[in-house]
Amino acid sequence: MNSDEKEDCECAPPQAETSSAGGADREHEEPEIENPEASRMKRAAAKHLIERYYHQLTEGCGNESCSNSWCASSVGFSRMDNNEAAVKALELYKVNAKLCDPHPSKKGTASAYQESSAHSNSACSNKKMNHKDIHSVRDNFKDVNYLTEEKVYEILDTCGEKEDYSPLIRVIGRVFSSAEGLVQSFRRSKPHTKEELKSLQGKDEDKDEDEKEAAASSTTAMEEDSPTSSSSSRLGECLLGENDIQKLAPDEVSVDIEAVRRVYERLLSNDKIEAAFLNALVYLSPNVECDLTYHNVYSRDPNYLNLFVIVMENSNLHSPEYLEIALPQFCKAMSKLPLAAQAKLARLWSHYSAEQIRRMVETFQQLITYKVISNEFNSRNLVNDDDAVVAATKCLKIVYYANVLGGDLDMEHNEEEDEEPIPESSDLTLQELLGEERRNKKGPRVDPLETELGIRTSDCRRPLVPFEEFVNEPLNEVLEMDKDYTFFKVETENKFSFMTCPFILNAVTKNLGLYYDNRIRMYSERRITVLYSLVQGQQLNPYLRLKVRRDHIIDDALVRLEMIAMENPADLKKQLYVEFEGEQGVDEGGVSKEFFQLVVEEIFNPDIGMFTYDEHTKLFWFNPSSFENEGQYTLIGIVLGLAIYNNCILDVHFPMVVYRKLMGKKGTFRDLADANPVLYQSLKELLEYEGSVEEDMMITFQISHTDLFGNALMYDLRENGDKIPVTNENRKEFVAQYSEYILNKSVEKQFKAFRRGFHMVTNESPLKYLFRPEEIELLICGSRNLDFLALEETTEYDGGYNRDSRIIKEFWETLHSFGEEQKRLFLQFTTGTDRAPVGGLGKLKMIIAKNGPDTDRLPTSHTCFNVLLLPEYSSKEKLRERLLKAITYAKGFGML
Repeated sequence: MNSDEKEDCECAPPQAETSSAGGADREHEEPEIENPEASRMKRAAAKHLIERYYHQLTEGCGNESCSNSWCASSVGFSRMDNNEAAVKALELYKVNAKLCDPHPSKKGTASAYQESSAHSNSACSNKKMNHKDIHSVRDNFKDVNYLTEEKVYEILDTCGEKEDYSPLIRVIGRVFSSAEGLVQSFRRSKPHTKEELKSLQGKDEDKDEDEKEAAASSTTAMEEDSPTSSSSSRLGECLLGENDIQKLAPDEVSVDIEAVRRVYERLLSNDKIEAAFLNALVYLSPNVECDLTYHNVYSRDPNYLNLFVIVMENSNLHSPEYLEIALPQFCKAMSKLPLAAQAKLARLWSHYSAEQIRRMVETFQQLITYKVISNEFNSRNLVNDDDAVVAATKCLKIVYYANVLGGDLDMEHNEEEDEEPIPESSDLTLQELLGEERRNKKGPRVDPLETELGIRTSDCRRPLVPFEEFVNEPLNEVLEMDKDYTFFKVETENKFSFMTCPFILNAVTKNLGLYYDNRIRMYSERRITVLYSLVQGQQLNPYLRLKVRRDHIIDDALVRLEMIAMENPADLKKQLYVEFEGEQGVDEGGVSKEFFQLVVEEIFNPDIGMFTYDEHTKLFWFNPSSFENEGQYTLIGIVLGLAIYNNCILDVHFPMVVYRKLMGKKGTFRDLADANPVLYQSLKELLEYEGSVEEDMMITFQISHTDLFGNALMYDLRENGDKIPVTNENRKEFVAQYSEYILNKSVEKQFKAFRRGFHMVTNESPLKYLFRPEEIELLICGSRNLDFLALEETTEYDGGYNRDSRIIKEFWETLHSFGEEQKRLFLQFTTGTDRAPVGGLGKLKMIIAKNGPDTDRLPTSHTCFNVLLLPEYSSKEKLRERLLKAITYAKGFGML
């Protein structure tokens, strides 16, 4: 707007502006019969006035000394949300309230709105436009309602010549704040297809679109699209007809993404233009959210997805200016996308590069972190109730699955389901009678987006961006996991649980969620048992009790577990209570820890022959020629499941492929890298061999391996394999079948029995839903990294000791001087296991309590509660000698 026009507008009172729109004279004009064009013009003028009132209430005029009480720029004005502002704008229009003009300092879209309104009102120009005025309007590109790459460059060149970028800023404000304008922008000239017919169809669509634009411009010469009005009412008029919508692939959109990137690259270097993008996004987002929530707009036009694609290409979305209002509002709108639209976005983004995926991850992570650290979240003010954090997390989920889809996928090698269903509890009928019907009968929870895409996280061998980059540590620190778990189980629409987006949680937080799930299941089983005993009159047995002899631990434990598994598998979900025969220890957790430790030592003893041990990798593998029956492997699976269920760490050393197989994926050639590295290297050299495999290596599809007693066994990978030579052409098949045999077929019976036992305990657990294979290994085995400095930082003191006590300082100096093996013995003595919990030793709550004055007695411990009872020894040397003796010869439990 030039200065003359501005002065003309400023001198016109509100009544003058409204008169042509039916303001003061509406009542006199209503009875008159008007032609349709005049009626349409009146509605357009009224709409623009309401929009100006709306912007006055939400943005203000920009004049800090404004005296208008209904202007956001005036002193003492009470801010209102978008809905309140919209209602108030309509009221102000009806009473012809005072209307401010934008202050010269007001930039961006708001000024474009003011000029738009001014030109649409006949009160500002009662005479016909002369040639100069028409030329000015053309230069301002007021007829541009959607953009193409060429049009942007044309406007940019025109603005560059005049050194005035305000026309471009107004166009961006108009188009990028209008859903229909943005959906129409940057369309591809033709669909991505090789068929000529499709190509011609694309050209016809462009032609029809141009004709429609020309017709629209002829009838709306004095009307501009409103950035603030809801787009749903006009989508049918602006978008391509139903028959003209391009046939798009599931991972394809009609927007020219490369053109959008080139445009952003040229425009974002200009600060004033960037402000226009920011302002436009603020106006666009609430209307898009409304369209998606109430008008089901995506199902009517799939091209509506274009606006999300275009906005997300803005590389400045993570900058501080966007974090306060624009990006949170946009995330809220994006989170309202229906499932099919989210899946399409994920498929589209899966074709992006790792750098582009990482940029989007950082954008949403920045918003989540900003909101977390700028608010004080606690048990009363839950982070689950913050709309911006929740919306950003939902958006991040789309990027997460795009990251999975775009990674290295293995969709084929899936383990077969158990032929026989895992038996249900015999208490089931009673539970139903008591109104305690078992939850999750249909199996473990599955994410709806995962189902829509037809993939699982475990299908991805290597994602585009490491999974660790999706974890948000500040969020994990403020998350109230007990409340979040409740929301997860109840599944109410108005309460969001971050457990539904486990990728954003670290292993420690997820382990806490699993702990709550296990404990609640234990309490449920206990309550059902009490009710069962009351109804049936049977003996009360609320725990899974195992009474074992230390010298016959395998026989006693496995026989008892086998009986339980056969009679009532639901008892396995009761809290474990172990008692060693002839010992007084009461099991509050510590006795169970030692029980598991002793069982694992016995089971994995190579002399028993159930597992083989690789001296090179220090890993165990199923013995394909074991004499033990399948029931024994089932019991080992039960033990592993019980360890997770009772929050105990085991000293188990399996290759990663075992955990992948437990998650439903078969072993492949790549898994041999850690399961059998020598064989892996040999097969890799075979694949890379440049000479003639058949002539130089002379191998066939018959392989040999040795059993437990060193006897050679032959196996044909194909029928008559000894007569089929391995050649350069079929060596990939040979390697694949060799790997299939070693990792799957040769141990099929043993592993299926093992998995069945594991699932007897964990089948109703959210274990698969929450954890990836590498995290399950961490869950079972604990952390291998023993950071005793972290343990020192978190240790608490009791009985008169504190951090500065002489004996405590000498104790830590002594402990830090121990070797690796002695440190593990200390952990075993104090906590019942020599492994660190999930998250490291810093997560271990150890207490050192005073146990009297100087004495010759040895230190003792309560492994159930991680308490070390330490007498106040007179010297550091005596402390070291007594402590070493205690940890070296500690075995068994007694009462102090």
